[in-house]
Amino acid sequence: DFWRINWPSPKKRTACSTMSANVVVPSDITLLEEKKCVGRRKLGLFENLGLLGMAPMIHIHYSKIDKNDCRAVLSKKYDPDDNSEEAMIVKKRQESIRKQVVAHNFMWAGAGSMAGLTWWSFRRYNYQSRLVALPFIFYGGTFVGRAVGDIVMGRNSEFVRDQFLASLPAKVYFNAAGA
Repeated sequence: DFWRINWPSPKKRTACSTMSANVVVPSDITLLEEKKCVGRRKLGLFENLGLLGMAPMIHIHYSKIDKNDCRAVLSKKYDPDDNSEEAMIVKKRQESIRKQVVAHNFMWAGAGSMAGLTWWSFRRYNYQSRLVALPFIFYGGTFVGRAVGDIVMGRNSEFVRDQFLASLPAKVYFNAAGA
């Protein structure tokens, strides 16, 4: 009979069975930020707009910081009187992420202005010629906007160490060998 199939009995788990999925844990820098945090900080207008303009990220290796983690870092308040090395590291990381997020607004401004100027300069042509040129100029405008944003926010004169601190991921996969 079809309904009376002998299903195999499920295997009993032993204490030594391995995990089939990776476990995501906070990184070392995130733990340090939580340790030094003394309250919440309200985000500014351009910080919110910069975070709004960031695309969502699919994490495969957790090697980059995404917009939710940027928001979490920016919303932490640190003691201004604390001059320890750990406090200086988290403050520099927060400032570098703030510059990165605010400079992201310039990417969209550059893309929009280049697309608008292209639309205006092709005003005497038909719409098909505008539509052919528009995506290429829009994409080129993102690079111009990034360069202008980095110059305006001072990211081009920032130490590489600070930019590296800003690029550290907030979450990593748990590594039992490194623990």
